[in-house]
Amino acid sequence: MMITSVHRSRDIERKPEYLQPEKCVPPASRASLGTMWFIRDGCGIACAVVTWMLVFYADFVVLLVMLVPSRDYVYSVINGTLFNTLAFLALASHFRAMLTDPGAVPKGNATKEFIESLQLKPGQVVYKCPKCCSIKPDRAHHCSVCKRCIRKMDHHCPWVNNCVGENNQKYFVLFTMYIALISLHALIMVGFHFLYCFEEDWTKCSSFSPPTTVILLILLCFEALLFLIFTSVMFGTQVHSICTDETGIEQLKKEERRWAKKTKWMNMKAVFGHPFSIAWLSPFATPDQGKADPYQYVV
Repeated sequence: MMITSVHRSRDIERKPEYLQPEKCVPPASRASLGTMWFIRDGCGIACAVVTWMLVFYADFVVLLVMLVPSRDYVYSVINGTLFNTLAFLALASHFRAMLTDPGAVPKGNATKEFIESLQLKPGQVVYKCPKCCSIKPDRAHHCSVCKRCIRKMDHHCPWVNNCVGENNQKYFVLFTMYIALISLHALIMVGFHFLYCFEEDWTKCSSFSPPTTVILLILLCFEALLFLIFTSVMFGTQVHSICTDETGIEQLKKEERRWAKKTKWMNMKAVFGHPFSIAWLSPFATPDQGKADPYQYVV
């Protein structure tokens, strides 16, 4: 049989000298693995701070420009409660997506002892990442920003200052969904408020001067429309990725499928938890079922 370049590459990777375990520093002790996950990236931190500021700005305009001056008490209470609940869930989802380990492979585990502990079968192939000196599980990719290999890495998102991977994809999906919902809600309220101000005296429909009110509403309208489009597209992309069980990187690289095909429902449960409940919509509920084996290596 003719050996292709792929086969040649795999033959080389089977050789112990390719993995070079003697050049790897042993992984950190278990005691140091409980530290909080946080990426020290200036651009990502700035984007995360801007995200929170934009949500707070929207809340400021919704409450102090539109709802508090309103003479309809029931309208103000219902919309204020709904908007702030969605905003709280959006920020909580963002917080969890940012501070949750996305599925980082232990650094420096390509040691001789660890390779021997895998008890590889004859002909079994393992891959070593030369950048973080780790043995890569199947479907793991290296992130140049996180400087780690991430299991089922979809992409690195600067808005959450983290990779979207196996362990935090749920929180990222919830973040995009709740941001899209508060953006839509804000747009609807802005539309109604403009109509109300045109029918009534502009000095009575807001605590601010008419020019200031118009500027604040236009800025909120622009922000809400922009983020509604952006997060709706991201939400749809993520749901499609989950249902097809194919990450963004795998789709981009058109990688050959080497993992078992499952139903859309099983793929959803693997990300959001099992069985279906209100916990799927909560950023405080941690999925604990359906995760892939973190030490599943390429065969």
